[in-house]
Amino acid sequence: MHYQSERNHGCRISDAWTYRGLKTVVMENELIRVVILADKGADIYQFVHKASDTDFLWRSPWGVRDPSTFVPTTGDGVGMWMDTYEGGWQTVLPGGGFPSAYGEADLGLHAEVNTIPWDCVITEDALDRVSVKFWVHSYRTPFFFEKTLSIDVGEPVLHIEQKLVNQGEEPVHCCWGEHIALGPPFLSNKCVIDLPGGRILNHPDDFHENNRLQKGHESEWPITKLSNGEYHDLSLVPGKDFHSYDQSYIADMPEGWYGITNTEIGVGFGVAYPVSHYKYLWYWQSLGGGTGYPWYGRTYNIGLEPFTSYTNEGLANAIENGSSLIVQAGQAVTSSLSAVAFESHKGVSSISPAGRVVFK
Repeated sequence: MHYQSERNHGCRISDAWTYRGLKTVVMENELIRVVILADKGADIYQFVHKASDTDFLWRSPWGVRDPSTFVPTTGDGVGMWMDTYEGGWQTVLPGGGFPSAYGEADLGLHAEVNTIPWDCVITEDALDRVSVKFWVHSYRTPFFFEKTLSIDVGEPVLHIEQKLVNQGEEPVHCCWGEHIALGPPFLSNKCVIDLPGGRILNHPDDFHENNRLQKGHESEWPITKLSNGEYHDLSLVPGKDFHSYDQSYIADMPEGWYGITNTEIGVGFGVAYPVSHYKYLWYWQSLGGGTGYPWYGRTYNIGLEPFTSYTNEGLANAIENGSSLIVQAGQAVTSSLSAVAFESHKGVSSISPAGRVVFK
């Protein structure tokens, strides 16, 4: 957009940026700034609360890398995804979690739309509202996906409208999720997680030497059990010295929202979403216990990730347990989300679909 009207106030947007070789879109108002890597999955790389200079999203140890300048030394489905995982927020489609096969299609970790470039166009550019639309075709399944991100003046909210279309002539399964990773300095042992309730499903198997949760345990939010039988409150984020690496899923939530608040610095991040669509909230807990490849003990972060399906063992597992999304030939499936930055020392009681926060 060569002749875009530029502003230094109100809502602003530009797709004329490049970061480490990747086409990048920057959108903001007086309260928040959002940076999206169009050439790498349309990943949301930054979500910044301006008043406190807080970026809620986690950064991986290696950060942003341009996939086009890197040749993997193996074809491993986990390693190839991790090589260019910068942290932040990815759209996950059509396979959530670890590699699996779908018919003749081999799907890697969190395949596959977040590893490829998306097209984009600015659709609104006004003082009171800015919007940008991204779209992509998956490689190994017949899906077309688009999402439109919008910010309104005076609101610390990112609105996202999404549409998935099966362009094939037969039904196709998929997992569709929002892979949102949160990290320091926002994340600390002063953080509390608020949900409207739900049923905790700990991952069914031990998968790492630093798993501390009791495998397969089911309970009501927020109390679960550790492997030693002790009760554990998942709403209280431990420090890095907890030294755990775990995965839980929250199902049967009466409403679709969560908020996480750093009670010490007084800021928080929340997401609202349709629980009829995203039936599971994945809770990835990398709390200093991610030893070995790829983290080598360096990471302290969590993921709070709305998903259509579970577990994180890939599309084949979701089909087997009946949780995968089936999209009929020619069908379009839509969803909407709101992500909000807020100020609070106590946490939240609810977040509306439009991103309106009710505080405790």
